[in-house]
Amino acid sequence: MPIIGICEVIYGVEDMETCTRFWTDYGLVPLTQEGVARSFGVASGSRITILPKEDPALPPANFEGPGVRRTVFGVDTLDALEGYAQRLASVTEVERVGNSLYFLDCDGNPIGLRVWDKRPVMCRPDPVNAPDAIVRLNQHRKWRVRAEPRTINHIVYWSDDYVRSYEWYRDHLDFRMSDHSKANGIFARASGTYEHHTLFWVTTGHPGREGTKGYAHIAFGVEDIDEIMVGANYMMDQGWSNQRPFAAALNRHRISSALYYYFPCPCGGDAEYHADTDYVDDGWVPRVWEIMFGAAMWGSSSPGFFGAKGISWDVQLDYGEASIEAWRGPVSQWPTGPSEGHAVTK
Repeated sequence: MPIIGICEVIYGVEDMETCTRFWTDYGLVPLTQEGVARSFGVASGSRITILPKEDPALPPANFEGPGVRRTVFGVDTLDALEGYAQRLASVTEVERVGNSLYFLDCDGNPIGLRVWDKRPVMCRPDPVNAPDAIVRLNQHRKWRVRAEPRTINHIVYWSDDYVRSYEWYRDHLDFRMSDHSKANGIFARASGTYEHHTLFWVTTGHPGREGTKGYAHIAFGVEDIDEIMVGANYMMDQGWSNQRPFAAALNRHRISSALYYYFPCPCGGDAEYHADTDYVDDGWVPRVWEIMFGAAMWGSSSPGFFGAKGISWDVQLDYGEASIEAWRGPVSQWPTGPSEGHAVTK
């Protein structure tokens, strides 16, 4: 009964016109407007929908201000939907509307499942040359002018207990853990996908995030670093700022290997251009990481661990999800700098 990805993400927003301009500049395709709601699509058939945050069609918010009011995951068959309906009914109230289910997860986030005809996408990133590894001969790279996101790769939610959040999705929706960042969160993929993660639960133990509810950011898949950067350049030329407290501009994770570039989004949270991530299946063995080591391999501004601060090269295979029990419940202390990862405690 696989979940095959993120079908739709529905926002409640404060300024419909500004949010419309953001998603259009970002490279999403405007779809047919239905009443006050506006939707924007990507090649896979996933869509973003925005409504005024007071609209009665939206589920109640569990946070202040604009943000994601519901994430809808796609399932491949009606039988899969029926199976999940039966399983979920024992742990949460489930509303059935046509070929969709609506319910709250264990953190109070409105979630949906829908029978979804996910479209295949075609990506042909340019081969990368290196000395003595010539794979693109007599051929220049593509000349891009705009980003065209193909997929919604993942969404990130805040959690007071990221172990509990992951286990709820594992036990009731068949998510698989991909990696565990100690004192930070768990990355998990839906069982019918190969992207490294479909969901990431990030701890509210981060400084200034105590009690935060709802979502943090959403990631859109593009082909390569060139598409990330032409998209970022276009967004900045249109007046959108890339300034945010952490990981502004272009960076690469060690966890998931992905290239990423965030823009603060007027719909709430951040929008992420995302490329060259790890793709995994059920043969993958999750790893457990020291938080700073996993967070970044490099950044367009130095993350600080190439100089005197140093970093702990702490990563291990996590057979049987053995690492997560020690991190159940709120994270009571979080590192304030890259050299302090070893001091994180519960």
